[in-house]
Amino acid sequence: MDNVAEKSKLASKQATQSKLEDEGFIDWSALTSVNIAGRQLALILVVAVVVVIGMEIAVVIFRVPSYVFPRPSEIAGALVNNFPTVWPHLLVTLQQLIIGYTIGAAIGILLAAIVTQFPIVEKIITPYILILVTTPMLALVPLLILRFGFGMTPRIIAIALAVGPMVMINSATGFRRTDSAKIALARSYGASTLQIFTKVRFPLALPMIIVGLMVGGIFGLLTCVGAEMVGGGEGLGTRLTYYSSLARMASFFSVILIIAVIGITIYVIFYFVGKRWASWEA
Repeated sequence: MDNVAEKSKLASKQATQSKLEDEGFIDWSALTSVNIAGRQLALILVVAVVVVIGMEIAVVIFRVPSYVFPRPSEIAGALVNNFPTVWPHLLVTLQQLIIGYTIGAAIGILLAAIVTQFPIVEKIITPYILILVTTPMLALVPLLILRFGFGMTPRIIAIALAVGPMVMINSATGFRRTDSAKIALARSYGASTLQIFTKVRFPLALPMIIVGLMVGGIFGLLTCVGAEMVGGGEGLGTRLTYYSSLARMASFFSVILIIAVIGITIYVIFYFVGKRWASWEA
């Protein structure tokens, strides 16, 4: 009986995947289902150390000027020395990112739920969603600054506009991938539309929702840093502009390293969220 159930589950998953591919959707849920063993992690760390040491040696051997590409040891030293100065800007970036991300993600999931329940709404708002997806949000930052002034508000709006469509598209894909047989079974037991959504659609859509939240987080981070570079003020983006203008490339790359760590942290968080709440899909 267990083997039959497993085969049935696998066949259902393959059929759903094939249906999604036929409809033009990309299943990115594998991004949160990668398994890394202890030995593999150790190998990854060893390779990273070798790459860093190799870069250090290469820069010294080829006598690359520090204003072109500093040695990794110089970047590490700049990170330690400048961290007290960079810390307040890091907090500003994280604050803007969290606020804008929360607003954009909430609106994205809400719109995804609405368009999957009411197809006419999807036809109305899809053109605008495509415009938001294909338009670089950084291009709107100067316009937002003219309207809302310098400060966090235009940056938060730009982040929300970058995050929302990513979350909506992936969440809507997850809601649509629900097996129609499960919905029919729920209706046969007298489940309401709300109960079907909360008990059937939403749990089965969690893998794609989590992927959407992760992709939205990365897009939000990039938009946040770019908006800070355009708008000035405080934030890691302004530090990038400041250090590059002074040709302090070690400090410049130290800020890039911090931004990269934030992005990796976003991925790791949603990786473990996916393992905790959506591991049943694997």
